[in-house]
Amino acid sequence: MERPVPQHREIAPHRYRETSGLYFEDFVPGDVFEHRPGRTITDVDNIWMTLLTMNTQPVHFDAAYAAHTEWKKLLVDSTFTLAVLTGMSVRTISAKVVANLGWDKVRTTGPVFAGDTLYAETRVISTRPSASRPTQGIVTVETTGRNQDGVIVMTFERTMLIYTRDGSPEAEAGY
Repeated sequence: MERPVPQHREIAPHRYRETSGLYFEDFVPGDVFEHRPGRTITDVDNIWMTLLTMNTQPVHFDAAYAAHTEWKKLLVDSTFTLAVLTGMSVRTISAKVVANLGWDKVRTTGPVFAGDTLYAETRVISTRPSASRPTQGIVTVETTGRNQDGVIVMTFERTMLIYTRDGSPEAEAGY
């Protein structure tokens, strides 16, 4: 049986409002969501990230230094990869988040370089109603990032507190 994943909500006859994210009730363990579009990484992305975060590892921003490493070129900062893959999942997975509760089991399984295009998919691992917040639930997912060749470059688990339909502030906020 196909379960619809809402993308638009009818707000008047023949008028629809785009929606983002799933409510707690929409998450089903085992479901997998492919996130698109992909994101091509540039040298500028990588250098800005290292500067913004004060990461002084020269393999991320000093091309002359990086040329003498096993990579022979600038290596993309793995925290940038984590941020991009997380961001790619927001529209579906955490647009209705109350709070991120944690990132766990982060694994960098392959290098990322400028020019690589990343794609992400997220599998729902578990859900449970919050014991202390009746209008929210806890969802744990695993996100996998692949490059343009299908090589897995990162995996991680993320646990979030997500609004239920009845608990969402969307109605009051005019969403």
